[in-house]
Amino acid sequence: MNALLKKSPAIVALCLGSLCLALLSFSSCATSAVSIPEDLSPAEIIQRAQEASDRNRYSIALQHYEALLERNSANAALVCTAEYHIAFINHKQRRHTQAREGFTALLQRFNGPGGELLPQHYRILAETVLARIDEIEQQRRPFSRFR
Repeated sequence: MNALLKKSPAIVALCLGSLCLALLSFSSCATSAVSIPEDLSPAEIIQRAQEASDRNRYSIALQHYEALLERNSANAALVCTAEYHIAFINHKQRRHTQAREGFTALLQRFNGPGGELLPQHYRILAETVLARIDEIEQQRRPFSRFR
């Protein structure tokens, strides 16, 4: 194998070029916009978002949840669903400031008018994840409690 590589620098160049193209194609699809058909039901949008999130394709999942928000802004339960999952994806990506803001805003919905009509499991989950974020931040600042 080494002898072949030494005799044929063109093969090495071809392999390196192919590798570069593959890396570029992977990085470009990670941030590209997704076309979400207008005729998808909210359940289908949520399903596609969850599938993307399960495959760690968070930008695609976020685009689906944003579409769910935009298309269903009058449906408080769907808004709650989208806001929870957006905040949770931020948490999974270790963007704890954005996650905290999202969960806090979501919990404010529960404290407002009609909050008792919202899917209560998102309140419980948001409180649980906020507590976890607090633990993570406390671990990063082990000596802050002594100040």
